[in-house]
Amino acid sequence: MAVVATKLRKGQAIKVKGDTGVILELVHRTPGKGNALIMATIRSFASGKTKDIRFNPSEKVETLMVNRIKLEYSYQDGSSYFFMDPETYDSVELPGNLLEDIADMITENTVCEVVQLEGDPVAVELPPTVELKVTEAAEGLKGDTVNNPQKPATLETGKIVQVPLFVKTGDVISVDTRTGKYLGRA
Repeated sequence: MAVVATKLRKGQAIKVKGDTGVILELVHRTPGKGNALIMATIRSFASGKTKDIRFNPSEKVETLMVNRIKLEYSYQDGSSYFFMDPETYDSVELPGNLLEDIADMITENTVCEVVQLEGDPVAVELPPTVELKVTEAAEGLKGDTVNNPQKPATLETGKIVQVPLFVKTGDVISVDTRTGKYLGRA
């Protein structure tokens, strides 16, 4: 189904120039000179990479019908990730390439949203924030508080994030899954 670019919304799946993807961000811009345009940041289902695309407001864009299901992460075995459907308790195996970008933020029992296109899984989306335990963090220097200093901390998944000096080993912190940045202590 084709819609005018002004009717596009964040989270929709679209097909542009032979590539399919999901809209991550959408901005309507009206420059001082010239016509208005719509800037969309799209993550490709095929490659997993993001790219920016400009649309003319009157341009027709093909939208795709996707199915979104909630699954609970169970474990990883080799290059496959296993999830459980919380309603039917069925086990679902997903290939590792769908989780490349988020594998360092997913822990057991995390509820994810799996996007399916024509019955095939094409993307896995985490909740906006996840809580992870700090397994290693250097001690902060006393008195070093000018300009909001940060230090690296290793999380239970192996991800390294910059955290404030007061965060210690054993703390549980919230991490923004879209940016991978520290949000606060949980």
